[in-house]
Amino acid sequence: MTLLAHDRYCDEITEQVRKFRDLITSGADLSATVPTCPDWTLEELIRHTGGALRWVELLVRTRAGEEIPVERVPGGDGPPARGDAAALDAWLAESGEAVVAALREAGPDVKVWTWGATHTTGFWARRMTHELVVHRADAVLAAGHPFEVAPEVAADAIDEWLEIVRFMQRVLPEGASVRELRGPGRSIHLHATDTAPELDAEWLIELTGDGVAWRRGHEKATVALRGPLTPLLLAFYRRLPVETPGLEVLGERELLDLWLERASFG
Repeated sequence: MTLLAHDRYCDEITEQVRKFRDLITSGADLSATVPTCPDWTLEELIRHTGGALRWVELLVRTRAGEEIPVERVPGGDGPPARGDAAALDAWLAESGEAVVAALREAGPDVKVWTWGATHTTGFWARRMTHELVVHRADAVLAAGHPFEVAPEVAADAIDEWLEIVRFMQRVLPEGASVRELRGPGRSIHLHATDTAPELDAEWLIELTGDGVAWRRGHEKATVALRGPLTPLLLAFYRRLPVETPGLEVLGERELLDLWLERASFG
């Protein structure tokens, strides 16, 4: 597993914000319910995403040594008027520009508070990239638009999610969801079928008695999920059902279903 370059993450944040804004200005129904986040409308999803960008910008810009409460983030709630697409678009644009400027100025190695295992600004560049990718998928699926993402970004999103799961299993060792995932000989294989060989877009996830371990590569497993990389990513994030055309499950489906149910940490 190799991280993308810091500037590549910053570029991708800019691109994902641009695509979010395209959705806003396309006339999408901001009051529509988001099926993959059913507690939110499309506008609430966009406000959540923009608020997260502003929160991270404040953390990075101030080199925060501890968590900053979200209610202290200037402009974090978005424009006062609801249903104002122009105001929402301008606010999201400003949010994206601000966080990218802060991340570029800091570089990847400045120490800052994070909720993860790595306490550097590089954590936030990567995290915001994939926060945007997955929530943009939520948004475009709600609007009925096609979703695409660069293969190297999609592969890195799977890497990052596996790292998050592994980290959470370390810090929440007594959680019922953790215990139920573990078992001798249990493993899951993810196999993207439409990528160049050099991307190595295959993963083996081992659910041993000691917790989750994973590596890239083609290996046999208890259950495999195969298909094109983008729907594979979205199914792994529970944004698409594994029955989606083009995806194929081989082996013990019950283990894959258990993973998708239990490996959920926010």
